[in-house]
Amino acid sequence: MKDYQNDISSRITIDPRIMVGKPTIRGLRITVEQLLKALAKGITEDELITDYPELEKEDFRAIYAYVADLVESEKVFPLKLSA
Repeated sequence: MKDYQNDISSRITIDPRIMVGKPTIRGLRITVEQLLKALAKGITEDELITDYPELEKEDFRAIYAYVADLVESEKVFPLKLSA
């Protein structure tokens, strides 16, 4: 299995000069947020690659790994349930 941390660091970039510092794909003006919202609406990876030919399949794997890391580091505090 490929080292997904390398995928993230080489494909997901954060630069305050590009898209106000939002995470982007390889410094392009395509944000992780933009692609995730499109995927959530049912647009496929292949459709997005057609619309943005500079994207590569590996970019999507990096997005999924990046989001998995964000969710993993999320802290969840249990609610106090009244009896």
